[in-house]
Amino acid sequence: MKTKKIKNILIGSNNPGKVREIRELLPKYIHVKSIIDYKLKSPKETGKNFLQNSYLKSKYFSKKTGKNCLADDSGLEIDILNNKPGIFSARWSGKKNNFNLAINKVFKELNKVDKNWRKKKIKARFICALTIYGPNIKKKHSIGKIEGKISNKKIGKNGFGYDPIFIPNGKKITFGQMKLKNKFKIDHRARAFRKLKKFL
Repeated sequence: MKTKKIKNILIGSNNPGKVREIRELLPKYIHVKSIIDYKLKSPKETGKNFLQNSYLKSKYFSKKTGKNCLADDSGLEIDILNNKPGIFSARWSGKKNNFNLAINKVFKELNKVDKNWRKKKIKARFICALTIYGPNIKKKHSIGKIEGKISNKKIGKNGFGYDPIFIPNGKKITFGQMKLKNKFKIDHRARAFRKLKKFL
């Protein structure tokens, strides 16, 4: 079976926001389910980078279900925090995935480094690694990035995660303020997905 003939795919994420976004990116002819439908818990993310973690998850869920799995590992890197939270982006939100908690932690860490950070351009980027793994598919992966800066306050209720504090370069609003269809066209996940499209 060639990857370009994939008709069914499992999204390896328990994050409803990620699942919704990946669904939007996938071709309409592909039948999509997520691990939420299977009530599967995510494996421990022991990788040292986004790519290793996305591979770990896609392989784990594929082996568990016998299905082709597309898994994402993504996060926010902030230059003056030595690229934190990075691969720990989701973990900063705690066991209940409370991203208000995670955003408050970002602001707290920025205050520790520079009390006047709100008046400066704080460079940051979102990174997304995608991996497809399946019974007859050798690992296929890609990485997408979008550069931007940190907003000095949380703005917007669209999107999920750190979207309300990330302003992409060339824009004056956060991902949290953008219409989802506009965000889906330019964000890190869309950029990673464009590189994977040839395998679907």
